[in-house]
Amino acid sequence: MAFGTQDDADEVMNEINMTPLVDVMLVLLIIFIITVPVMKHAVNIDLPRATNQPQDSKPETIRLSVDAAGQYYWNEAPVAESDLAPQLQAAAAKQPQPELHIRGDKAVRYERVALAMAAAQQAGLRKIGFITEPVH
Repeated sequence: MAFGTQDDADEVMNEINMTPLVDVMLVLLIIFIITVPVMKHAVNIDLPRATNQPQDSKPETIRLSVDAAGQYYWNEAPVAESDLAPQLQAAAAKQPQPELHIRGDKAVRYERVALAMAAAQQAGLRKIGFITEPVH
């Protein structure tokens, strides 16, 4: 046992260990990098105010039926062939323009359905569709 000499293991460290300090600083840097863009505000602009209400104005649907005898029906009400063109023109003038659904009996001559389609086209109706039964 020697007095006045110190072992290498018993020496007192005179330097600060920098590794934990660097780790803490890197964690803080990452936190600030993530949070600064969230805290940053964009350019302040006074935006105009508007109401956001959905439009419930669905276009009307007109059902034009042709029975086996060739008689026309406007929404299940019988209509003469001479009155068909004025009614189609009146419907074409509406806003929004209604949809025309043509239902033709399978026994009716195609000529009657074609006349109704031609009258609708001349009146200016743009949305014309056919109603059929699904095959079972």
